[in-house]
Amino acid sequence: MDRLTSARVFVTVAERGSLTQAADQLEMSTAMVSRYLAALEDWLGARLLHRTTRRVTLTDAGQLALPSCRRLLDTAEDVKLIAGNLSQEPRGRLRITSALSFAEAQLAPALVEFQQRYPQVKIALSTTDQGVNLVAEQIDLAVRISNTLEPTLIARPLAICRSVLCASPLYLKEHGTPQTVEDLKQHRCLVHSLVSATQFRFRVGAEIVEPTVDVGFSTNETAILRRAVLAGGGIGILPTYYVSEELRRGELVGLLPEHALDTMGVHAVFLSRQHQPLALRLLVDFLVQQFGGDEPVWDRSLSLPGAAQSAKNTVSTPV
Repeated sequence: MDRLTSARVFVTVAERGSLTQAADQLEMSTAMVSRYLAALEDWLGARLLHRTTRRVTLTDAGQLALPSCRRLLDTAEDVKLIAGNLSQEPRGRLRITSALSFAEAQLAPALVEFQQRYPQVKIALSTTDQGVNLVAEQIDLAVRISNTLEPTLIARPLAICRSVLCASPLYLKEHGTPQTVEDLKQHRCLVHSLVSATQFRFRVGAEIVEPTVDVGFSTNETAILRRAVLAGGGIGILPTYYVSEELRRGELVGLLPEHALDTMGVHAVFLSRQHQPLALRLLVDFLVQQFGGDEPVWDRSLSLPGAAQSAKNTVSTPV
């Protein structure tokens, strides 16, 4: 049987978690899906899936084979594009999701510029700090700030998300400026409730310092945390994509510059490159160029501790 189709069937089953759902998407019978899977397993000489009456899961061999099958499909799509698909005018509706703070500060302006280039593309942007099921919600693209992504999804790096310990000049005038990590115990600290347990985690060279701080204010929304810090409510940790302008204008003051905070990745996440709309492919390429990768546009001209480090935080913000 056609190995390219077998690979497409396997990847679709892995993403959907069901032979029936994969058959519906691929517009073939469940029996035909099973035959393609069996042909691929025979060719590879390994069982790729655990099958139950409710769903299927990947075996160890399936976990190893999935990235290679995706690369095979990606190569096939690239050949089709080279053959002329890029000459088409992108059009259609793209459903996108992101955290509110990132959408407000960075994503929305980028999407507006993208639509100016491609006016036939319509965009529906929703915001949430909670995880979104791309299949159930029919999402084309999720912008996620995380270091732990689902293995069944395709993720393309867009930028590095750095954070800064900061406070308003008003707060520092009234309460003083901490000079050491231990000084933070004497201050009001504001946190994001999703990551409060590990938010105050600093890196000094090879040493990790995690002071116990008094959390006087917590919220599940970065926009509210930013507003509270600007209002003089205390010391908080905020992503630079959201407060770079306030830092440049002096409305916020960066603290403990010798202490680096862990970073996370900003990713474009989507289900598959199979039959991917041209508009989506162009948008992801545009966002990669727009945001700047390891040197994000919002961090340029800022002096940040550990900006050259690649430290990773195991706690992620689902987007």
